[in-house]
Amino acid sequence: MDSEFKTCDDIFECQLCGDCCNGFGGTYVTRQDIINISIYINFDPKKFIGRYCDTSGSRYVLTLGKDGCCIFFDKNKHCTIHPVKPYMCKAWPFIQTIIKYPENWDAMANSCPGMKKDIPYKDLQKIVAMEKEGLDKSSRT
Repeated sequence: MDSEFKTCDDIFECQLCGDCCNGFGGTYVTRQDIINISIYINFDPKKFIGRYCDTSGSRYVLTLGKDGCCIFFDKNKHCTIHPVKPYMCKAWPFIQTIIKYPENWDAMANSCPGMKKDIPYKDLQKIVAMEKEGLDKSSRT
């Protein structure tokens, strides 16, 4: 019997609620993310880290505002850097860890209203791997 879960659209539909922009340990940014965001907001990339980032271990994360949301998320529930959002944001919720630990999907779905729960692990791993592969390809070009 074929599964009803074949594509990302079968298991996730973004509700634009902004919950993924609130905390969650920080949004990691790559060097390329920093360059892209800097160009988009017309800011010097060399000064970006000092103004818009904190450190988490050895990596940079976007600073959180006083409300606990990403510094680039405004009160109107809108990402102000959406066209150049970091890789981590583009990937959500199809993140690498789900391929190895699919049981984390339902835990994440408890805080994300766009994620369907109780997806068979085999289907989930396949869909997440497909999405990650597509994102990785598009990020290289």
